[in-house]
Amino acid sequence: MVSEKINEIINEQINKEFYSGYLYLSMSSNLHELGLFGFSSWLKIQAKEEVEHGLKLLDYLLERNSYVTLKQIRTPEFEFKGVKSVFETLYEHEKCITNSVMNIAKLAEEECDRTTLSFIDWFIEEQIEEEQQVKDIIKRLNIFGEEKSALYLMDKELGARQ
Repeated sequence: MVSEKINEIINEQINKEFYSGYLYLSMSSNLHELGLFGFSSWLKIQAKEEVEHGLKLLDYLLERNSYVTLKQIRTPEFEFKGVKSVFETLYEHEKCITNSVMNIAKLAEEECDRTTLSFIDWFIEEQIEEEQQVKDIIKRLNIFGEEKSALYLMDKELGARQ
């Protein structure tokens, strides 16, 4: 069983991961409405990943004979000012999630909970990768600006994600 503090912070992270899924579905819907189906598809896949992260955390608590407390998921933002705005919001959100995961690692270190520390390392690596993916998309959006043909090609490329 994990400590009360570890249990609480992981339960909070479960909620944050499920919220991330909601937020990314909102972003996906927004871009779908704009006709950017590839960007929309990429975000929908990302939403599924975030829910999977929440489930992975949930399973960890259950495997450690700890309890899960599911809380209400707040309504995500749903108004964006185009594709670049979506990805800038996404990047800021991912940085918050990274910080949150790092706080779990810090608490696990403070409590000498090597099992949780080892478990959470996967999430840290995942966050580094997710932040970089989004940052790369933003870089390209900054380079291409409002160039419609470049946006079309990026939309097609991101839509190929499985």
